[in-house]
Amino acid sequence: MSEKKDLGINVELVDRLLIGPSPSFINKSSASGIVLFSSAILAMVIANSTWSDAYHAIWKYQFVIGFDEFIISKDLHHWINDGLMAVFFFVVGLELKREIIGGELSDIKSAVLPISAAVGGMVFPALIYLAFNQEGAGSDGWGIPMATDIAFSLGVLYLLGDRVPVSIKVFLTALAITDDLGAVLVIAFFYSSDINFVSLGTGAVFLAVLWIANVIGVRNTIFYALIGIGGLWLAFLMSGVHATIAAVLAAFAIPARTKVKESHFAQHMEYLVARFKKADPNKVSTITKEQLDVLQDIRSYTKKAITPLQRLEDNMHPLVAFVIMPIFAFSNAGVTLAEDFLTQLVSPVAMGIMMGLLLGKIVGVVGVSELVLRFTSVQLPKGMNKLHLWGVGFLAAIGFTMSLFIAGLAFRDELLLQESKLGILLASLVASILGYFLIKKASQKELQKGGEDTVSTA
Repeated sequence: MSEKKDLGINVELVDRLLIGPSPSFINKSSASGIVLFSSAILAMVIANSTWSDAYHAIWKYQFVIGFDEFIISKDLHHWINDGLMAVFFFVVGLELKREIIGGELSDIKSAVLPISAAVGGMVFPALIYLAFNQEGAGSDGWGIPMATDIAFSLGVLYLLGDRVPVSIKVFLTALAITDDLGAVLVIAFFYSSDINFVSLGTGAVFLAVLWIANVIGVRNTIFYALIGIGGLWLAFLMSGVHATIAAVLAAFAIPARTKVKESHFAQHMEYLVARFKKADPNKVSTITKEQLDVLQDIRSYTKKAITPLQRLEDNMHPLVAFVIMPIFAFSNAGVTLAEDFLTQLVSPVAMGIMMGLLLGKIVGVVGVSELVLRFTSVQLPKGMNKLHLWGVGFLAAIGFTMSLFIAGLAFRDELLLQESKLGILLASLVASILGYFLIKKASQKELQKGGEDTVSTA
């Protein structure tokens, strides 16, 4: 306590600026889950109202960029899915790199259980889907039920408040991050077509430029944005490999090193704060030139103490969480229910997705976790019980954002896309409700158990 008091404002600065971004990410993602849900509901309401035709028509509006023979023409829906969602995948890439370097995926022992659960939660849903769709165009949708929507799933945990142990949020986050990596690989290898190797080679050159810049110490984020968007992303967009993959690759090229060490930062901040205290105030609303110089030094040195990767991730999360993902949800979740929508709901595609998410995720997440717990020395995180694990399994079955995205890549047939969206939305809704009540019940049991242990000890 005395140590913190001695350091004063320096500790507060270090805590605020250098602490790991996971808690902040959890809070933002959970809050965005509510925004996502609202966007999806609004889309469904409008798509089944008198504005239905206008809703569907607006996404077909054509936008063209380029000049002469170098032109890219896509409708608004594709610009959202290929353009705006590339920003989403860029942040996913930043998050993946951070977690691999120094987060939940960096410690093999603590990462074994969520990684194993994530792998199981990807394999079994795909197999169950294929059991319903063994052949035909519907078989292309096997990647749809593999995904987990981290914003929605953490949003459900957010509704439970402080009753949910932090360890469960960390476990679910690590699981969903691994799931995101799996989804990126599936998109790269199975949902890219008609490869243009000239454009792909051009993209590889731009990627090499980004990596070289990282190695030689370039930290200017504007440079990475220009090369990443103007070079790498455009090249991949024209190559046939989905452009969102370029966003992930660009994210992995962002520097993850600080210019100053934490200890040096703390010492130098003490010196700068001491200078600020000694500076004579001018006793008016503005500050003196000397005070301004000190504050600018603090800002400059603080920037050097934060990695470009973490600075970008932290700055871009509000944009992704509260703008890009809601726009994506609003443009993709609007399913106009036909008179025979119940027939569509029991189609092989819809059933494969629903059973893949609701059954496959549970078998994969809970079943594989049980095997790991039984045959290895790995244990459940502190504060987490088996009922919590079942609840996490259902929350992992909330596919929504990534599932809708993969559905758009898998199907060009409007009927199949309609069926897939119905399956995704219904399964995600059921999974949300079941996951919420299971984790609520599990947390109540833990609280009762804690109370009994306290009485027993007394």
